[in-house]
Amino acid sequence: MNNEQQQQRMEPTPQQRKDGNLDPITDAAGAHPVATGVGAAAGGAAGIVGGIAASAATGLATGTVLGGPVGAVAGLVVGGLVGGLAGKAVGEKIDPTAEAAYWREQYRNEPYYQAGESYEVYGPAYRTGYEGRARYAGKSFEEVEMDLQKDYDSHKGESKLSWDRAKAATRSAWNRLTSDDERMPKRGM
Repeated sequence: MNNEQQQQRMEPTPQQRKDGNLDPITDAAGAHPVATGVGAAAGGAAGIVGGIAASAATGLATGTVLGGPVGAVAGLVVGGLVGGLAGKAVGEKIDPTAEAAYWREQYRNEPYYQAGESYEVYGPAYRTGYEGRARYAGKSFEEVEMDLQKDYDSHKGESKLSWDRAKAATRSAWNRLTSDDERMPKRGM
């Protein structure tokens, strides 16, 4: 990208940065760094185990132990790459930009809504729910509730909702993404 192209490129607004889940390098909407990172970590760990096992089997077959560390490193690299791609794929099934837009329109219709409160009061709780659904895939809300509370408390920003009140909004966002395949929204946008 030359200087002229860089000058013509518009910088996202603070609200777009907040709601757009922008890629930190390209500013493209819909980045999924958490899901990619979680997938890479899980894949890397699995790759180490697989690499060590494969190296041990190879070492036994050839009568050497040199394959162990090399296999572990290869397993880490391959597992990290595959896991990162898998995590990104899971993250892309949950579109944080679309979820934020849905909740921005829906929040006033929820039973826990209190008249006069803005979306910004509830937004961090919703985000905790839909991001948590991807982060803690395969687990129930009850299994990860303490983790969700920690996530909310560390990312609630200026929201004044205590966890006792935020929990209902978090659960709503979590439940919206729970269906037979545990990834597709049950309700329309």
